[in-house]
Amino acid sequence: MKMLKFKRFITTAVILLAAYLLQSTVFPHLELAGIKPNLLLIVTAAFGFMRGPKEGMWIGLAAGLLLDVQCGDIIGFYGLIYLLVGALNGLFEQLFFDEDIKLPLFLITLSEFLYGIVIYFLMFLLKSDFKFPYYLGRIIVPELIYTIMVTLIVYPLILWVNHKLEAEEKRSASKFV
Repeated sequence: MKMLKFKRFITTAVILLAAYLLQSTVFPHLELAGIKPNLLLIVTAAFGFMRGPKEGMWIGLAAGLLLDVQCGDIIGFYGLIYLLVGALNGLFEQLFFDEDIKLPLFLITLSEFLYGIVIYFLMFLLKSDFKFPYYLGRIIVPELIYTIMVTLIVYPLILWVNHKLEAEEKRSASKFV
C-alpha cells in the first residue's frame, strides 16, 4: 500500500512539474495577444475536485511555490492563492463524476476567474490602479477563454492518469480483503 502511495506521489509530482515546465517554457511561445493559459491552475483544480481538499491544498501549495520561485516577489504569495484554489475545488469532490465534464469545466472556469480577480485586487488595486474594466477585458477574460480551451485537452489526460492510479489502488486493496 505504501508503494502505491509513493507511486501516486511521484506521478502527481511529474504531472505538476510537467505542467510547470510547459507553462514557463512552451506556453510563452503560444501566447495570443500576450495571454497564455494557466496550466498550473488546471492541474490544481482538477486534483482538488478529483482527490479532495487535502490533496488539492498540497498540490496547490506546490504549484504556487513553483511560481513564487520563478516570478514571485514574495515567496508564498502564489502558494497561498493556489492552496486556496485546490482546497475550494476539493470541496466539490462529492459532486464530481468522471463521465461529466460540465462540473470540471465550470469549476476551472470559476477558479480562473476568481484567480484573476484576486491577482488584480492584490497586485493592482492595492497600488491604486483602478483600471478594472481594462484588466477584465484584456487579461482576465482572454486568459479564462484560453485556459478553458487548454482544459478541454489537458483535463482528459489528468482524468485518465487518475483512473489508472485508482484502478491500481483498488486492485491492491482487494488483495488484502
